[in-house]
Amino acid sequence: MWSKRAYVDFALRKRATVASIYRGLNTTSDACDADPYLRRAAKFHGVTTERDCPICHKEKVTELQYVFGDQLGQHSGRIKSDDELSEMQSEYGEFRVYVVEICLNCGWNHLSASYLLGDGVARKPPRKVKTR
Repeated sequence: MWSKRAYVDFALRKRATVASIYRGLNTTSDACDADPYLRRAAKFHGVTTERDCPICHKEKVTELQYVFGDQLGQHSGRIKSDDELSEMQSEYGEFRVYVVEICLNCGWNHLSASYLLGDGVARKPPRKVKTR
């Protein structure tokens, strides 16, 4: 994506969380607490990665991409695919994408990255339209 900027990688925080579990400072229930809605969203809308779950090592983690921004209006807070994001980056001035990884087996979930997308042109939020 040509307009990806302000990229923040949360790999160090993830590594610290996993290390604290293996050291016994935190329990697995602290990290494996995915909300049922998050798990369901990952099951039906997520993209399976090649990375194993850092907690159970039984399954590959699934990634979801949530979008948030004032210019998105009622579309803020929704899950979007890579194809949808590439279309949106030229339609909206600026919005933030949050990438969350989830293990469907044990419930591990962690914010893995965030970044800004958009063409930088300020726009008004779209009018509210009735959604299905």
